[in-house]
Parts: sequence; structure tokens; C-alpha cells
Amino acid sequence: MEIAIKLSQFLLSLSILIILHELGHFIPAKLFKTRVEKFYLFFDIKYSLLKKKIGETEYGIGWLPLGGYVKISGMVDESMDTEQLAQEPQPWEFRSKPAWQRLIIMLGGVTVNFILAFIIYIGMTFFYGEKYINNSEVKDGVWVQNTELEKVGIKTGDKIVAIDGKEIVKFEPSVNLDVLMAKTVLVNRNGEEKTIAIPQNFIGKFIDKDKKELIALRMPFVVGGFADDSKNKEQLKVKDVFVSVNGQSLKYYDQAASVLSSYKGKEVTAIVLRDGKETPVKLIVNQEGKMGVGPAQVTESSLEKLGYYKFSTEQFGLFESIPVGIDKGFAQLGNYWKQLKLIFNPSTGAYKGVGGFAAIYNIFPDYWSWEAFWSITALLSIMLGVMNLLPIPALDGGHVMFLLYEMISGRKPSDKFLERAQMVGFVLLISLLLFANGNDIYKAIIGK
Repeated sequence: MEIAIKLSQFLLSLSILIILHELGHFIPAKLFKTRVEKFYLFFDIKYSLLKKKIGETEYGIGWLPLGGYVKISGMVDESMDTEQLAQEPQPWEFRSKPAWQRLIIMLGGVTVNFILAFIIYIGMTFFYGEKYINNSEVKDGVWVQNTELEKVGIKTGDKIVAIDGKEIVKFEPSVNLDVLMAKTVLVNRNGEEKTIAIPQNFIGKFIDKDKKELIALRMPFVVGGFADDSKNKEQLKVKDVFVSVNGQSLKYYDQAASVLSSYKGKEVTAIVLRDGKETPVKLIVNQEGKMGVGPAQVTESSLEKLGYYKFSTEQFGLFESIPVGIDKGFAQLGNYWKQLKLIFNPSTGAYKGVGGFAAIYNIFPDYWSWEAFWSITALLSIMLGVMNLLPIPALDGGHVMFLLYEMISGRKPSDKFLERAQMVGFVLLISLLLFANGNDIYKAIIGK
């Protein structure tokens, strides 16, 4: 069932993005009276699952869910249909249209992608508001689970003050991405501020060695379950919250290992919060310094009730949501552009994290959440828009590059040159696709 839920979200998101992207090409083509021969969701290599011809256009669904396309008459595209190019140009063909019209047709797809992302962010701001924790609420610092980040010098209990000189006012999940791409992080450790330099190759090490979340909120140790050989099943109950062990504070789960290390193979007296009351219990610590107790997932409401953090949600009216949503869209666009630059810089090692369709599939949660679905779809829409703008023949950006050359120089590249450029671009595109999906396979084999 979990696989079906993930797959459903993946295919629905992909379908929305592909259809709207291709509509971005289709609508201006029709407005400029350019013939569109095919409009397909997914690729119909050899055969299609569904197809129907309406007017001059065949609409269909292919069997290979790696994208989609519109086939425009008289255009050198991925179909490499050169037969019609051997004929005299016809007035309904793409190649017969003025350069400015062809430019609008080619930019239509990415324009729709960016507009869609901004609309989603505006809608999410209106419906869900903005959830966050004031950074001042993180009084005892953050939880560092990632060993590579610890080696850099950021430790559990540090308060994140600023990243690359920008003060952190709100503690949000995006802090992790900011730290991953940072050059410096300013932390407050025991009242003293320290500037931690993040090495240029940190992303590569993060991908290679330890993909655990960089920083997180410190969580209480709430009993969630027991190991089969645990000797403490009778003494503890699920949802008990640890307070102390032999008088030593155990406010956070991350303190458990160091606190229990002193009591290996011994009996201890722990204080737990049970039904709102502090209750003493006798527990056995095994020779490994563990109690055979697993932690529970703690909800935001429970964290607030226990007095750990105060969560804030800022609600916005419809018109207020517009500038806030647009700001979020530009922030995501900026972040993705930064990531892309890091990927193309070999010294960062960021290219190791490039993923294909399996990586996109794994972004989606294994439960249905419209908030998560739309958030991921907006991000993918930005990614699709930016990637399509890359000046690679076979992508929209490649066509735009040649059209801009034509408009500036007044000389149109020959159809033969465009065919060859399309072939080169197609080889580059396939290489990138193989690299990205090869990365997915490699990670699956080595278990990362």
C-alpha cells in the first residue's frame, strides 16, 4: 500500500507538470496558427496506451513515463523527422513563423512551469499558512546527527545564530539546506560565539559517507517500543517521558548514550513522566549501555504540551498570500540555481547527489499528504523550468539560444545545422539521464 501511495503521488505530480509544460508550447503555437501534429503525455515509442485525433492534432498517452512532448510541424525536435524539412516551407509550419513567435512558443513551457510553482506557493500560503519556530525558542541548541557535520565542528547543543552572515530568525526545515550549501555558520556554544567554516567538498562527503539529517530539533526521550530482549518491558509504558536517570538529567534523547554509559550492567532509578506525574522506576542497563527501549515519534502538539517548543503558524489572507508566495517561489528558485552551480563545480562533489526518476520517486512520502504533494510538485516545477532553460540543443534552452542568435545576427541557422545540433544535444541529454539514473542504481546497490 505504501508503494502504491508513493507511486500514485509520483505519477500524478509528473503528469501535471508534463501536461502543463507541453500546454505552454501548445497554446502559443495554436495562437500563431502553427500546426501541432501530436500532444502526448509520456512517450509513445512504437505504440501508445491511448490516442485520439481531434482536428489536426493526435492526443495520447504513451507507455514510457519519462516525459511528454508536442510535435510541431516544421520544427527540428527530438523526433528527428527530417522528411517534412526536405519539402518547401508551408505557412502553418514552425520554421515559417517570425523569430519572435517561435521564441514565445519555445519559452511557453518553462514560463508555465515557473507560473505554476508561484501559484502553488501562493495557494499553500493561503491554505496552510507559514509554520515555524522562532529561533529563540531553540534554547538548548540543535541536535547534530550527522557525523560529517560533527567533524566540521558543529555539535549537538550549538545554537545556530547565522548562516553566511544572515541571521536565523525562524528555525525551519530549510535550515538544513542552508547549512549544506553554506561557507560559514555562526554558532553560540555555551554563551560563546564561534564561526565554523564549511569545507567546499562538504556536500560530497555528506553524499558519500553520512546522509543523516544535518541538524534537527532536540527531542525528549519518549518510550515508543521495546527490543525483544529488553528487561524493562514491565517497568516502562509506551509514551513514558524520561526526566532523569540516577539523578542525572535526561531531558533529550541525544543525552541517553552519555548518561547510560556510566551504568553498564547496573540497575538504575529513572524518573519518567507518566500521565502528567513524575514516577520513579527501577530499570536495567545492559552491558552495551542500553535499556532496550526505542524512542517514539513526538508530535508538535506533544512538544508544546511538554513545554519543549512553541510552534507558530502565521495565517494570511488571499491578497496577503500573493507577495509571500512569490517570495517563497523566488527563494526556491535561488536555492535550486545555487545547487545547480555546485553540481557543475567538480570540487564540491555535489554531482554525486544527482538523481534520476528513482530519486524523484523517493522524495514523496509513503502516506498521502496534499501539503507535501503540492510542496514537492512546486519544487519539481521549478527544477523542470530551470533544467529546460539550459542552453543544450534538444532542450527548450537550446532552441531559445539559436533563436536569440537569429534575432541578434539576422541570420537563421540552416536546417542541417539544427539537425546536427539536435543530435549532439540528444546525446548529451541521454548521457545526463544515464548518469542520473545510474547514480540511483549505484546508491541502491550500495544501500545508500
